[in-house]
Amino acid sequence: MITVGIETSCDETSIGIVENSRILVNLVASQEKIHAKFGGIVPELASRAHLEKIVPLFNEGLKRCKILPYQIDAFGVTNTPGLKGSLLVGNAFAHGLAYALSKPIYNINHLYAHIAACFIEKKISFPCLGLVISGGQPNVFLLKDYTKFVQLGKTRDDACGEAFDKVGRMLNLPFPGGIHVEKIALRGCEDKIKFPVSYVKNSLDFSFSGIKTAVYYYILKHGLKEAPNIAAAFQKAVVDSIILKIEDALKLYQVEHFLFGGGVIRNNYLRKKIEKKLKEKNVEPVMARPDLCMDNGAKVAILTQYLIREKDCPDPYEIVVIPTK
Repeated sequence: MITVGIETSCDETSIGIVENSRILVNLVASQEKIHAKFGGIVPELASRAHLEKIVPLFNEGLKRCKILPYQIDAFGVTNTPGLKGSLLVGNAFAHGLAYALSKPIYNINHLYAHIAACFIEKKISFPCLGLVISGGQPNVFLLKDYTKFVQLGKTRDDACGEAFDKVGRMLNLPFPGGIHVEKIALRGCEDKIKFPVSYVKNSLDFSFSGIKTAVYYYILKHGLKEAPNIAAAFQKAVVDSIILKIEDALKLYQVEHFLFGGGVIRNNYLRKKIEKKLKEKNVEPVMARPDLCMDNGAKVAILTQYLIREKDCPDPYEIVVIPTK
C-alpha cells in the first residue's frame, strides 16, 4: 500500500510517500529565508510559496520513488489546524489529484500526525498519552488506539514554540529563534535568573504568555549583557512548566508509553528532562525522530495508512475526516 501525505499547514511545503509503514521519501521545502527578515511567518507569503513549490515537490517525490501516479493507493492531506491560505493550497492540490486518479483521500489533523510520527519507532501499548509541543499548539492527548485521540489539554494563550521564537527575537537572534535560544543557553547558567514557572491549576492546559512577558521586562530593565543566562533561565522555566503537566497527566492516567511530537521536541534539553522524569515514573517515552518532528508529509502519510487499516475497503475519492474532539 502506497500513501502520499501532503503538508502545507504553515511555512513548510512537504510531500511524504510511505509504503507499508516504510518511508520512501520525505521532501520538505522550507520558507525560513522568506520570513526571516520579518521575524515571523507572513501568511500571504507562505501561501504563495506553497503554490510555487507543491507541484515540483510532488513530481520529484514520484521520480525518487520510481512510481507513477496510478500506483498511489490513497492520499492524506493536513486540513486542520493551520494558516487558512496555506491549508487551502495543500487541500486544493490533494483533492484535485484524488479526483483525477479516483483515489481515496483522508483529511488529517496536523496535531494527530505529529503523534503518528512516533508509531514507526516501536509497537505502542494502548491506551497511552501523547504530547505535541510545537510552534503553534501544545496539546495533551489520550490515545485509545492508533486513530482515536481525545484532547486533554491545550494552550490558553501562546504556544511553546511561539514563546521560544519571540524570546529569540528579544535576544536579537536569527529567525526562527527556538534553535538559537537553545544554542546560546548552553553558554549560560540557568540558575542566575529566576523566571516564573507557569502552571494552570486543576487542568492539563498550558500557558506561556507570562514567561515571555517576564523575559521582556527583564531585558527592558537589565539589557542583553546576560543573554546566555537569560536564554538558559527562560528555557528552564518553560521546560519545568511542561514537566509539571506531564506529571499531572500521569497522575490521571496509568500508561506504559508517553508519545512526543512537534518541532520543540527537537530541543535536547527538553528531551533529556522528559526522559529523566519518565524514567522515575516507570513510563517509556517514545519520541518522534528529529527529522519527523517538524511539519512534514511523511507523518501525514503514516497516519493515513493507519486510518485505511481501520476501514475494510475505502471507496474511490471518499473524504474521511478525523473528528477534532
